[in-house]
Amino acid sequence: MPFNELRRDYLLDRWVVIATERGKRPTDFAKKETAQARTGVCPFCPGNEHMTPSAVLVYLESHGKIEKTKDEDDFRHRNWIIRCFPNLYPAFAPPKEKTDEWQTLGSRGFAAAVGHHEVLIESPIHDEHPSDARIPQLVHVVNAYLDRLRELSSKSYVRYVSIFRNYGLEAGASLSHAHSQIIATPFIPRILKEELKAGRKFWREKGECIFCNIIEKERNSQRFITENSDFTVFAPYASINPMEFWIFPKKHKASLLEISETEVENLAKTLKLCLGGLKSLLNDPPYNFGFHIALNKDAEPYYHWHLEVYPKLAVWAGFEKSTGVYINTVSPEAAAESLRKAISA
Repeated sequence: MPFNELRRDYLLDRWVVIATERGKRPTDFAKKETAQARTGVCPFCPGNEHMTPSAVLVYLESHGKIEKTKDEDDFRHRNWIIRCFPNLYPAFAPPKEKTDEWQTLGSRGFAAAVGHHEVLIESPIHDEHPSDARIPQLVHVVNAYLDRLRELSSKSYVRYVSIFRNYGLEAGASLSHAHSQIIATPFIPRILKEELKAGRKFWREKGECIFCNIIEKERNSQRFITENSDFTVFAPYASINPMEFWIFPKKHKASLLEISETEVENLAKTLKLCLGGLKSLLNDPPYNFGFHIALNKDAEPYYHWHLEVYPKLAVWAGFEKSTGVYINTVSPEAAAESLRKAISA
């Protein structure tokens, strides 16, 4: 009888049990019924701009060119193709005046939740999610990420910017219109801090980027999924989520801000291909994704930005929550094999 495996994350002090003895085939996770986000009037659809705060970024198309602007006072732009505005119920909010409150209060165990929390509407078309979107529209989405990342990371009180997506009610999306979220925080979150620490240690000891090392190994492993000229996709060795996969740029870059126009287009194509494969394989499952980036210039030699995709197929219960050890019933190798087949079908 084969044993389940204990695997340790590449960088984090985090363990996962690859529980093949409790395992399911990837297709066993295919959704029979998908929980629906609330219906009714969608505040994100064109014509309902008055239902949201003023946009901090609007993409308008004029004569084949993109004009970037924002709403002013009570005025709302119409006929937009991308729209980004502050979350109506933010977790982090800008300071009302210049402040160094985080620096003075953080060491005492509490501080004001200074930062930004924004919603980025990816398309005027309600159901134009990445798995089905047109490539030009996905290019606009990535460019809008870059615009907001550039703006928010320039704030003196911002230490990190998280760009993420929740898809499906089970994954935390209360509205079904295609959208992402952006949160800027006055601190570097724990997982990113641990990745930075591990990357710095490896670089000092080996003189190379640990992420570049991981990419090269995984390109030749059973966990490899797909690649194009600019991106490599694989299922991580110690994935904590069934069917989890990561998207890495082949060129060593610490921040998403450093990518070229060609890489933007290839990232859009990679998103559409991989999320489309996930949708066809598992009947449109809920998922989350999040970019991992470094804003600190000192991290450029040893950090490598990437995107992690987490299908929401399992429920973490008492063991996971009380120990930080996770049980994954689909091996990364089986996940990669199924995704390879799905995207080539």
